[in-house]
Amino acid sequence: MRILWIDDEIEMFKAHRLYLESKGYEVRCCTNGYDALEELKAETCDLIFLDENMPGLSGLDTLSEIKVLRPEVPVVMVTKNEEENIMDQAIGSKIADYLIKPVNPSQLLICVKKNIDSRRLINETTQTKYQSQFSNITMQTMECRTFDDWARLYQKLVFWELELQNLKTLDDIQLMQKQEANLGFVKFVRNNYVRWFTNPDEAPLMSHRVMSRRVLPLLDKGEKIVLIVIDNFRLDQWETIRPLLAPDFNIDTELYSSILPTATMYARNALVSGLMPLQIKQLYPQYWIEENDDDETSQNQYENQLVGTLLERYRKHDMSYGYYKINDAASGSRLLNIFPRYKQNNLNVFVYNFVDMLSHARTDIKMVKELSNDEAAYRSITKSWFEHSALYELMLEIKNQGTKIMLTTDHGAIRVTNPQKIVGDRDLNTNLRYKTGKKMSYNEKNVFAIQNPEAAMLPRANILTSFAFAEGNDFFVYPNNMNQYVQQFNDTFQHGGISMEEMIIPLVTLEPK
Repeated sequence: MRILWIDDEIEMFKAHRLYLESKGYEVRCCTNGYDALEELKAETCDLIFLDENMPGLSGLDTLSEIKVLRPEVPVVMVTKNEEENIMDQAIGSKIADYLIKPVNPSQLLICVKKNIDSRRLINETTQTKYQSQFSNITMQTMECRTFDDWARLYQKLVFWELELQNLKTLDDIQLMQKQEANLGFVKFVRNNYVRWFTNPDEAPLMSHRVMSRRVLPLLDKGEKIVLIVIDNFRLDQWETIRPLLAPDFNIDTELYSSILPTATMYARNALVSGLMPLQIKQLYPQYWIEENDDDETSQNQYENQLVGTLLERYRKHDMSYGYYKINDAASGSRLLNIFPRYKQNNLNVFVYNFVDMLSHARTDIKMVKELSNDEAAYRSITKSWFEHSALYELMLEIKNQGTKIMLTTDHGAIRVTNPQKIVGDRDLNTNLRYKTGKKMSYNEKNVFAIQNPEAAMLPRANILTSFAFAEGNDFFVYPNNMNQYVQQFNDTFQHGGISMEEMIIPLVTLEPK
């Protein structure tokens, strides 16, 4: 077990540290909050002792940053200060325990061995802290200039959304702040998306570069990798299941950009092939299927072959790989049973469609919509599925064999509430968040249009084809039977367009402990 001890007077506790080390614990020390945060970025730990009164970044400020960076790690506050308000703030910030100096070695050992998860004052403190952070988050929204800026902002918004999900009094305020941030993100994408392809050095990590920049370098080092792709999986859903995996894995989370359209046909084909859709059509026309709304699954029927083309292009002829798609519980259980066949492969890619099926079922089935009537319930169903799924069992099995797992998605989804009229010919696709076709008519102020798809590395069916993307929480409806469409699709989770929820997606590295 690894302990991180943060105290500006750490030398005073040398005997305590040696005592813990004699009991088999590894103790690392930092004298200030800034160094401690850098240490935690590089390597996690199992327990943190944190001095409350430190120069520079105070103990409570350090605690707030730790909870964002490593929320799964318990923190014990160590202080000389016995003031009640300090204790309330620390306990409200979800510390595991609170020790008053001077402490003796036996106290520390008991503290290490026990697991205190006090929830007293948490909601009250959380509400107060969010209210104090509200203006800072608003200012951060205005100052975002790069994709990484937006990713950090979105990560903070998701953090607070999870923290506040039991405080209904702040739901509307937090939702409003996220919607304001999405407006800014939409403007950012409008101004930069196409430019990312003319100036690739300025582009963030995107779907089509994940394999070449993150997966292949590990294969080159001789590591075996299992890439798990959960279709339609958002950052908040990942953060919901993260605590289940934390005891067994060291976790590193990176955020990257899904390509447009944020839809399975485009984004997942780009992910597994390492190519943009236009390149797939040009290089491997036999593996590209044009829009066909009557048979969505056919649009991704060549993912296995596309993984093979990636390894061939990068001359990984000697590397074996496996591919398996899980569409239901039965196929998930079957993979668990036959997994020994895949153990020797250098690379395995497993695609899970449950979350995507959940979002579609929520649209089509009233009972599912009732069970996931808001964002928190939607996350809860995802967590419940994962906790009892064959995927969770599989990940633990992979952990036991010492193989590194990379977990990601092709895109996220957003809860849509605002209809936007669009008109097109009969060949217009039916996705509610993006349209591709010819002769489209819409309100240009509320739609991001790409008239020249090649500039965004997208294929077109004919010379007149263009793309139109819904923004924020908008969704496209036709003027004919508009009320029927609005009633059916309002307040459903959709994907294909531009929002932080759809485009800013996690890439998680899970290394067995």
